[in-house]
Amino acid sequence: MKNIKFVIIALICLCIAIISNCIIINYINNEMIQTYNSKIYNFIGIIKEKYPEISDEELISVLNEKNDEIKIENGKDIAENYGIEDNDSAILKLEEMKNDTIIYSSIVMGILILIIILIWIINSIIQKRKIEGITKYIKEINNKNYELKINENAEDYLSNLRNELYKITLMLKEDAENSKKDKRFLAKSLSDISHQIKTPLTSISIMLDEIKENEKMDEETKRRFIFEISRQVEQISFLTIALLKLSKLDSGTVEFEKNKYRLDELIEEVLKNLEIPIEIKNIKVEKVLEKTYIIGDYKWTLEAINNIIKNCIEHTPDNKKIFISIRKTNIYTELIIKDEGEGIDEKDLKHIFERFYKGKNSSENSFGIGLALSKTILEKQNATISCFSIINEGTTFKIYFYEN
Repeated sequence: MKNIKFVIIALICLCIAIISNCIIINYINNEMIQTYNSKIYNFIGIIKEKYPEISDEELISVLNEKNDEIKIENGKDIAENYGIEDNDSAILKLEEMKNDTIIYSSIVMGILILIIILIWIINSIIQKRKIEGITKYIKEINNKNYELKINENAEDYLSNLRNELYKITLMLKEDAENSKKDKRFLAKSLSDISHQIKTPLTSISIMLDEIKENEKMDEETKRRFIFEISRQVEQISFLTIALLKLSKLDSGTVEFEKNKYRLDELIEEVLKNLEIPIEIKNIKVEKVLEKTYIIGDYKWTLEAINNIIKNCIEHTPDNKKIFISIRKTNIYTELIIKDEGEGIDEKDLKHIFERFYKGKNSSENSFGIGLALSKTILEKQNATISCFSIINEGTTFKIYFYEN
């Protein structure tokens, strides 16, 4: 764009110079013609005044007569005798001015053309250097060097290209950093998963070896071992299913349905599914459930709320209470789940939604994955979850469902 502007400006300047030159030359020509005519008219007037007997036709015929070298020389001699030299002629001075003007105009136009050519060469060199810089920069990007900076404030097309490349570099740098974070997270996750699976597998292996090698094992011990093996297998199954769900959510392959359903009915179904552990611990559930409709995926939301209430049950002592309430506003639907458990330490509270994180109050059977799964499910459906806790008083989960 800048080159095109430069060419247009150069052509305009050149045209202005040529037109100005033509105007000046035309003006001098007109002045010369007027001077010639004035001298001729003056000469004719004087001759007519001195010699009235000469007719107009004779005067005109003299003016129209072809040049005669002898007469010209005679006339020149007479003029010189009276002190009139060639350099004293106004007509000749105009002629000289005309010639000088043509020469000066030509020189100015030549200088202008040279300046334009010089500017063009300098501009081409600058553009070439910019292109070489961009080429070098692209090579650095190909070598995965994202630390260079080439943003600038100029407005030409190459500068705009450089700025766009810089933006791309920032995005590539961010992607590279995210990729490193993802790799570190994947490595840590694989390590955590390996640890989570290794523990129950080791326990299962030991118990199976004991059953096989100890032929005299009593039936009660054998039954207890088999029950524990079954429990460990269920844990591994739960972990595997939870990890598969998280993997699907992370990869974006889950398509959440957007159906209208009643949140209070979903809570009732969750409590029904958890009826046995609630009865075993003799926990009383106090509910304030408004008849409230929300839009989302019923099954996935059921999974998320189930994990949260299950977590509250696990950390609530026997004969205590769990409070559940729903409140509808013009902006969101608020779901509050509160227990009377031992609470969560402030140090652990900010990590409870992280995968595989286990606080000091976590149960031995916890994998640290249920709350992380719930948070992911809710956030994928334009909902948010937060947690507040006081030691020895309880923990409160607040969930806000916004309109999709």
